[in-house]
Amino acid sequence: MNAAVLHSALRRVLLFDGLDEAELAWLAKVGEPRRLVPGEILFREGQPAVHFYVLLDGELVVTKVMDGREEELTRHSSDPSSARPEPGKPPAAHCVTGEIPLLSGTAHAATVRAEGPVRVVGYSGEVFAEMLERCNGVARRLLPVLAWRLKSVEAQARDHAAAAALDTLAAALAHELNNPVSVVDRAARELADIVELLVETAWSWGEVASPAEHASVSAMIRLLVAAEPDDALPVDALTMADIEDELADWAEAAGARHPGLLATVMAERGLLLADLRGHTAGLGPHVLPAALDHLAAVLEARTTAAELSQAGLRIAALVAATRDYSRRDRGPRRAVSVVESLESTLTLLRTKLGPVSVVREYQPELPRLSGYPSELGQVWTNLIDNAVDAMAGRGTLTLRAGHEADTLVVEVIDSGPGIAADVLPRVFEPFFTTKDVGRGRGLGLHLAHQIVTQRHKGTITARSVPGETRIEVRLPVTADP
Repeated sequence: MNAAVLHSALRRVLLFDGLDEAELAWLAKVGEPRRLVPGEILFREGQPAVHFYVLLDGELVVTKVMDGREEELTRHSSDPSSARPEPGKPPAAHCVTGEIPLLSGTAHAATVRAEGPVRVVGYSGEVFAEMLERCNGVARRLLPVLAWRLKSVEAQARDHAAAAALDTLAAALAHELNNPVSVVDRAARELADIVELLVETAWSWGEVASPAEHASVSAMIRLLVAAEPDDALPVDALTMADIEDELADWAEAAGARHPGLLATVMAERGLLLADLRGHTAGLGPHVLPAALDHLAAVLEARTTAAELSQAGLRIAALVAATRDYSRRDRGPRRAVSVVESLESTLTLLRTKLGPVSVVREYQPELPRLSGYPSELGQVWTNLIDNAVDAMAGRGTLTLRAGHEADTLVVEVIDSGPGIAADVLPRVFEPFFTTKDVGRGRGLGLHLAHQIVTQRHKGTITARSVPGETRIEVRLPVTADP
């Protein structure tokens, strides 16, 4: 398939609806078209994620092996109107696959194969990241897809008796996603104006600059772009305002049409008027205004791209933290780091923790254990959630992880009021809860007990005195299935 044919095919893809011809041309140029025969595998469960795929024609079937059986999870069709109905599934979800493991840096969680003849186009991880920066409409359409996929994960996990833990995680994830999603939405809406300004200033600059001046300003832009906002020295708001005013006044006097924008993006990078004067000292008065406007547009575009990138990284981090909660493990055991598992749980429960002080006491170089990551994540979620509730959202949560012979020992300690002696022996019983009516199902600690003792052949015990409740989990590094 040549670039022209691919260009035409991409124009019909819902994910790319609204993109201009230049963006579509770029997507056609960097894409890797591929044809699949009926039954051919696009990628398999467990394989490293290498490409983000866009479905052009045909139907893809997504499956996963559970309990030794291959079960169908969903289908993607190039004609969503004729596809099997799935509640809440965005139409754009039909035309993309492979984005979550690529964003989170994990292996594919399912297998995708062709149902009949199929045409797809693949984009490498680097190109996918660039796509999100260059094509603002793609990010907007992809976010509902990610949200739907995460919601589907939650629904599937509910079917496997983890409803209480996942309710907590879903609330925390929704809160944590709000900020980066808002950044992406705002930046995507601003990109059109930024690109228009960039094109306008590039034309103006190109008309007046000599080759020598062009080379000089290009070198200046490379140098200033390297001074990213995160590198700026921290200053108070009043000082920052003074710096911006000084920069804006000088740029306006020099004839710049966008002095305020230039002042803002330079001040954010910790650059002062002396820096700007030094970099533009060799430019004549008729060239300087165009150079300043083009510099402002370039730096603003870079700032917006950086914001999108950081938001994308935050979303990817949250996706990575949730990957082990997608469903209870049904396959072989895997090597698990209890510290990484604890930290992933803390990431997802950050909103729940609020003002709680978290103390980490991890023994260095702990061995990995053979176990089921998502189930251990459910254990930590239930234990931490209970500890925070016991402290009424305020106090000290201590997490300890150590190694004794062939056993890993994890302790979750809270500074709450403690558990009464007559109640303590019953805390792992099903449906027993010390919480008020309607606030607890009495299954969290029971589920943790089952996972630790039956699935991992370990032990879990509780000790409590006023001001300290300690749950100790002992897990063998290796255990028979």
